[in-house]
Amino acid sequence: MTPPGGRLAALLDAGEFVVTGEVVPPRSGSAAQIREAARGLVGYVDAINVTDNPSASPRMSPVAGARFVREAGAEPTLQIVCRDRNRLAITADLLGGWALGARNLLVLGGDPMHAGDHPDAMPVFDLAPNDVIALARRIRDEGTTGAGADIADPPRYLVGVADVPLADPYDPAKLEAKLDAGGDVVWTQIAYDTDRLAEWAELVRLRGIFERAKVLVGLVPLRSGANARFLDGLYGVDVPADAIALLDDAGDDAEAAGLGYTVDVARRIRAIDGIAGIHLMGIGRDDLVRAVVEEAGLFPRPTA
Repeated sequence: MTPPGGRLAALLDAGEFVVTGEVVPPRSGSAAQIREAARGLVGYVDAINVTDNPSASPRMSPVAGARFVREAGAEPTLQIVCRDRNRLAITADLLGGWALGARNLLVLGGDPMHAGDHPDAMPVFDLAPNDVIALARRIRDEGTTGAGADIADPPRYLVGVADVPLADPYDPAKLEAKLDAGGDVVWTQIAYDTDRLAEWAELVRLRGIFERAKVLVGLVPLRSGANARFLDGLYGVDVPADAIALLDDAGDDAEAAGLGYTVDVARRIRAIDGIAGIHLMGIGRDDLVRAVVEEAGLFPRPTA
């Protein structure tokens, strides 16, 4: 097997506790917004995920976004959803993303069309997520397309998959299937309840997951009671009642209270044996991402 090439892969291989971030490409033909967002994370995260038409609404291509993240000085993680492309387009984007500087890949199914502003658009799903994971590994390890054609200088992505640790019920077999397909690293859904997360970690530890892949836990800095309730309504996200009460009671100081709570969660996640890092999503507030990294003792980031 060909090892993946990139800074994030090297840090994970060295046993560092990593921090990744995220940018959402703009609904624009200008690179200014994504460049600014990426620059705000440089030095605070080890790689930056570039999202792919989130909420089923069109935005700048993540392949183009990867270039601008790279130009800003960060390593891009290319997100690819199966909803919008057939296998030819997916292969083309994998090749193009690598050429433009992406070194990591996160394969997702994608939000349903009815969630976005084009509810009548036809979803593609020519390949399911596990098929795309296998394709990326075939390109990396064998240097061929899905049809068997040779690829010159094949991309060597660190291949990422998604999981929802706090889903109820939780089926570990779904994650195992993604790793069987060729996943190297797991990005999880947002998790605040570290007691339940620790129980999940023990479950997957017994199944050998931590020997097969690195796990990065998703986290969004809390800002207000309304923000917490919104996140609590997302699939697989459980914002504990004490966190919501803390934010409600804090009044005008809710953002500071939310930051303190998030920093504490980040520290507790780091203490869970087997967890390899956190994925911080600022949702437009990169200043809060930087604050969490600093106050949780994760700054400065290691060099590799």
